[in-house]
Amino acid sequence: MLLASLLCCGLPALAISENAPAYSLSPVIQQDATIKGQVLDHKTGDPVIGANVVVKGTTNGTITDMDGKYELNAPVGSTLQISYIGYQTVEIQATAGDQTIQLREDAEALDELVVVGYGVQKKESLTGALQTLKDEKLKDITTPSVENMLNGKVSGVYVAPGSGQPGASGSVVVRGQATLSGSTAPLWVIDGVTVGTDAGLLNPNDIETMTVLKDAASTAIYGSEGANGVILITTKNGKSGKMSVNASVKMGVSTLNNGNLEVMDGAELYDYYASFNNQEMITFSRWNPELRNSNFDWWDLATQSGFTQDYNLSFSGGSDTYNSYFSLGYYDEEGAVKGYDYSRYNFLYRSTYKPFKWLTIRPSVQGALRDVTDAQYSVTAMYSMLPWDSPYDENGELVPDRYQGWVNSQSTNYLNDLAYGNHTDYKTYEFLGSFNFDIKFTDWLTLSSINSYKYQGYYYHSYTDPRSNSGLGVNGRIDEYQSNTTRLLTNSYLTFNKTFDKHSVNAVLGYEYKTYSAKVIQAIGTGFASGFEVLDVAALPESVGGSLNEEAVQSVFFRGNYSYDNRYVAELSFRRDGASNFGEDARWGNFYSISGGWNINREKWFEADWVDQLKLRASWGTMGNRPGELYPQYDLYSVSANYNGVPAILISQVGNPDLTWEQTSTLGVGLDASLFENRFRFTFDFYNKYTTDVLYQVPVSGLTGVTSRWQNVGEISNRGVELSIGGDLIRTKDWTWSIDAIVGHNSNTVEKLYGDDPNLEIISSGGELGIAGSASSILKEGYSSASYYMVEWAGVNPETGAPQWYTTAEDGSRVITESYDQADYIITDAYNPKLFGSFNTYLRWKDLDLSAVFGYSIGGKIYNYSRQEYDSDGTYTDRNQMKLMDGWSRWEKPGDIATHPVASYNNQSGANKASTRYLEDSDFLKLRSLSIGYNLKLPEYYIQNLRIFFTGENLFTVTGYSGVDPELPASDGSVIGTTGASVYPSTRKFMFGLNVTF
Repeated sequence: MLLASLLCCGLPALAISENAPAYSLSPVIQQDATIKGQVLDHKTGDPVIGANVVVKGTTNGTITDMDGKYELNAPVGSTLQISYIGYQTVEIQATAGDQTIQLREDAEALDELVVVGYGVQKKESLTGALQTLKDEKLKDITTPSVENMLNGKVSGVYVAPGSGQPGASGSVVVRGQATLSGSTAPLWVIDGVTVGTDAGLLNPNDIETMTVLKDAASTAIYGSEGANGVILITTKNGKSGKMSVNASVKMGVSTLNNGNLEVMDGAELYDYYASFNNQEMITFSRWNPELRNSNFDWWDLATQSGFTQDYNLSFSGGSDTYNSYFSLGYYDEEGAVKGYDYSRYNFLYRSTYKPFKWLTIRPSVQGALRDVTDAQYSVTAMYSMLPWDSPYDENGELVPDRYQGWVNSQSTNYLNDLAYGNHTDYKTYEFLGSFNFDIKFTDWLTLSSINSYKYQGYYYHSYTDPRSNSGLGVNGRIDEYQSNTTRLLTNSYLTFNKTFDKHSVNAVLGYEYKTYSAKVIQAIGTGFASGFEVLDVAALPESVGGSLNEEAVQSVFFRGNYSYDNRYVAELSFRRDGASNFGEDARWGNFYSISGGWNINREKWFEADWVDQLKLRASWGTMGNRPGELYPQYDLYSVSANYNGVPAILISQVGNPDLTWEQTSTLGVGLDASLFENRFRFTFDFYNKYTTDVLYQVPVSGLTGVTSRWQNVGEISNRGVELSIGGDLIRTKDWTWSIDAIVGHNSNTVEKLYGDDPNLEIISSGGELGIAGSASSILKEGYSSASYYMVEWAGVNPETGAPQWYTTAEDGSRVITESYDQADYIITDAYNPKLFGSFNTYLRWKDLDLSAVFGYSIGGKIYNYSRQEYDSDGTYTDRNQMKLMDGWSRWEKPGDIATHPVASYNNQSGANKASTRYLEDSDFLKLRSLSIGYNLKLPEYYIQNLRIFFTGENLFTVTGYSGVDPELPASDGSVIGTTGASVYPSTRKFMFGLNVTF
């Protein structure tokens, strides 16, 4: 923020009332006198209560009272520093008369300077599509995952929130899925350091701003890592002035939100079986009407009200020469499914030291520990266990596995495993240290350097007791896993920034080198006495494993920005990357962009004073992508195999020396508008992303022991529009009411598959879940890469109740068949939504405020695999079944028009096999968060601000989806369009918080 204030030449550092005298900054020091004045908000004219007024270079100071007034003894002519959180710090010269000082919000300065790749730029000179979120826009979400803070906040950015399990992270997709194999996650950059495809264990409370770079003009300077977008995070830093202390406490409870998925109770399940057309075939030993009264609630057994607590403490302050920021954070969440506890500890230290006018040093250190204890109750059992079977006998004791008193006597009682002590512990240690500096050769030429080291240690310990179900066969198992990952990054770049009359030039030229190394060790031992948890007690080493992976990327980059009279802006960027995971002939890739902007409101002929900003933008450029594997170009062999104890070497990968860069070209056009002193805001963007040489692990015959091979398989396009619109309907001294909305649309198409066959298809059986019998995915020209490939459901025969599917007759017409094996496979609609976004409203009356954020999605699909198991028409008799939703019906007699076929015991009709029967609309409307808060200023107690607030999250969802949550799930950093049978429900949270600033 200090940098923003210094560089923001478009705004004065001091604003005073029109009748106030002009102040000379000449250092004339006189005798002490009583200095009086009043500090006001520049926009509203309200008094700023609790602002710090300090004589520069001394400890002599005071704070403003309830009227914003101050009084202190100081020499006339001395320099006063006036500061308050949320405002720019200003310096004025003390005079003998009353002074009126107007403070401008820090947001204004930040609006003028925007963080971009390798530096900052004036907002007016931007040519790319990007959006910046400040910390106040991120406070309505209490998730420990930084990724989920973006949900519904940025147009064109889709966030799959993941599950409700504590610590679960979401997946972020920027402007559509531009790649196929590997993560679709954007590149994350924290304080100039590229940290990978996620934000790691960063504490959300330490974030100052998040900037999402979306188009080629913004991301091309990141070259091979920019194809999926870039998210820049700036953490909080110290500010000159009196030390500020901030402390916050949040506490709350969470409950599971199971959506529309309800499984049957004992009576419902009995009636369901009694309706079978072949109930005489039922072989349950306890099959009798008394089962209607057997109703154990496995859901209630496994769930509870989760508890969340979040504590943060930070210190900020310093002088013009040295300032620093230090924070501590602790987050703990006990899961709403029993037995899972997530804890995270954070610290951050950042400082800025200016020993000379020409040298600025910025060291920083941040660290985190994530500690997870997992003895979680079975999520699968919550749905699947029969309500007729209780885990307890009449005396309240646990029954054994495969209990003969159960209807399903082949099932296990997972509570036994927990009672024996089965558990898994996870620990992650993360450290990021940076030493950055700037050398200012002249007022227009600066050398900047960022040098960082990131370490992540992941530890996994799993204990399986000898008495437990999974430990019986091997007399217990202990599994120890450890990985150590390091990332080294160094870059240096020259920044040229100079203005010549009406011409302004900003240019960056730099070099970057980074390495990645990951070492893994794993050991599994079996056979030990119950209760011991170290490998030394194991009688038999079941397996020992390990790996070492390394990669390096070397880059040179350039960006040049030219502006004429703040009206016309042009920008050019170039990056050349060399990566270790390509062959000799394809190791280097070139990426570039060209863009321009026109600030129409700056034209002399433009006379609409009510228009604050009207800018037209256009850009074109290329970004790249690399394989998700480190050595896809080589033939690899596994030396870990053995034959009768003799070491053996087996082929594990067929290399592709011709593999080359995946390249994404993006054309974008945008319009930005701000009217009536920013009372109305509008941004529109159109983009066309075209990806060539798409990287994909193509399935191959497994005869050699290898089932896939990396290839450049084709070309994919993503076309879309983004719209952000908002306004302040009321903006007065006491009242503020604003409404903002965003909407995004993306159309994804496979444009071309390389090969001689014009009807070439690439089919992946088992789909994204990799489960045999689940829906398959397909790549085919003219269709979305998010399409499924499955049999088309034709409904229920109204005369017989038999399931039906479509097939193609000899004349090409679509006809109905009752044989699943004769049915045709079709390419389905994509799971990607056609429209998605959010809208929110903010209402303030004096010091009381209310905000609500809604999210929505329209036109997408989701394959509900859980219905294959829990809506199986009698196919599966060893698990519970879901209730029919409103509007559903089951066939009972000839003439019935039903959604569900006749049910039978051990149904062999194939009705529950993968088909469009289970492909559902994923449309939804959610109230993501509702917050109410009250701010108090208590200067008499040295409290600048005291905020009390209450937040509810995930309060309601309107959807027709029959499963737990219609939002597409996340897996390994990517969005998927299928939900499994053991989906962890989302949670509804209620949080109370207190934040105090001294």
